[in-house]
Amino acid sequence: MAKLLMRVPGRPAMRVLVLLATTAIGALASVTAAQAQVVTNERVSYAYSGFVDRANGGVGELVTGRIDVHNLLTSNVTENVETSTFQFQPHGSMVGRITGDTYQLTGLTRRTYEESLESGTYTLTYVNTYQLIGPGPGNNLRVREIAHITGNGDDVVVHHDNRTIECN
Repeated sequence: MAKLLMRVPGRPAMRVLVLLATTAIGALASVTAAQAQVVTNERVSYAYSGFVDRANGGVGELVTGRIDVHNLLTSNVTENVETSTFQFQPHGSMVGRITGDTYQLTGLTRRTYEESLESGTYTLTYVNTYQLIGPGPGNNLRVREIAHITGNGDDVVVHHDNRTIECN
């Protein structure tokens, strides 16, 4: 239908609209081509064992279980900027070795790195959040860390790191 409308005399506005639509489609295609390339996209499962000091009425205990993780790593180079992202999503279930209490783990770690290939300036942002949720009061643990680094070559210009741990 677009070809038919372009041939109709006296319809310059329609020709402009068709030209704009064609240009928009071309622009969208070029944006899609510039998307980040997936370097790693995998799901892994592994055994875990760790000490939770707030468990077992505050005495603490060893918890063991299986954690399933989704790892995603992307990379992209456009013009003179290299960008990479890393995402780590764990979830799983663990059991207290003394009490038999069941704990659920969930979280998300994300890192973004961007570097100018011309000037050597870079930024790194890292956000890590995870929760260990147990039965009853006082058995829940939440950890959150946010870090940001801005640099120029070997010089670190800005460094910010904030970490909180909450037990409730």
